[in-house]
Amino acid sequence: MSCVSREDLQSEWLALAPAWIKEAREGRNPTRNGLLDEPMLAACGDVRGLRVLDCGCGEGRFCRILAERGADYVLGLDLCPPMIEAAQALQGDRDEYRVADVQDLSFLADESFDLAVSYLNQCDLPDFEANTREVWRVLKKGGRFVIANLHPMRSAGGGWHRTPDGKKQHVILDNYFDEGERRWKMMGVDFTNFHRTLSTYIQTFLNEGFVLEGLIEPTVSDERLAEYPELDDEQRVPNFIIYQLLKETK
Repeated sequence: MSCVSREDLQSEWLALAPAWIKEAREGRNPTRNGLLDEPMLAACGDVRGLRVLDCGCGEGRFCRILAERGADYVLGLDLCPPMIEAAQALQGDRDEYRVADVQDLSFLADESFDLAVSYLNQCDLPDFEANTREVWRVLKKGGRFVIANLHPMRSAGGGWHRTPDGKKQHVILDNYFDEGERRWKMMGVDFTNFHRTLSTYIQTFLNEGFVLEGLIEPTVSDERLAEYPELDDEQRVPNFIIYQLLKETK
């Protein structure tokens, strides 16, 4: 059970929103542009003609990408009003945005979407099980749920062990089985994420009824690293993980 309140989590995102929106629209955004977009889009596959749900859409960047790739309708949900306002400012004919809690999708009909995505959102949720359960309900049979998340070995909170001169030797992994809140700083804002083990995530997906179709631990090529040198850690440790889930037709 989370000790941090919904109000505290909301305050963190409200504080983060201006810098987040600016980085998404004006910055390099290496984690997404350089590392995660390509495998996320590959996992989503051909989205032409599909109805897509984006859980935790932020300012709508990935929704717009999916709409540009031919999705028939993309609904982006986020609890942070400034994020949704920013997304609505760039809204097109096939994407829509609402302030909503992705842990409660009761306003959406059963089996009304072909594809759902969670792009670094489940790690922000106190109750990712509720989001998984709700996505299962709103997906059509044969629908897919693609989740990019912090890798459990990194969300456990270990930093780098360094030599006296600052050289990185290896990542410190400790307290892996101690699930719960993790506090850190992002864009100058004190921030809360939630750590769970790999088995907790996968068992939850399976218990809900999803089939695990694929598991991706993204890394970067030498060519990509030349473009985004700040991603050098990604060739040494898995900072992120992508789950490809299927709601079977039977």
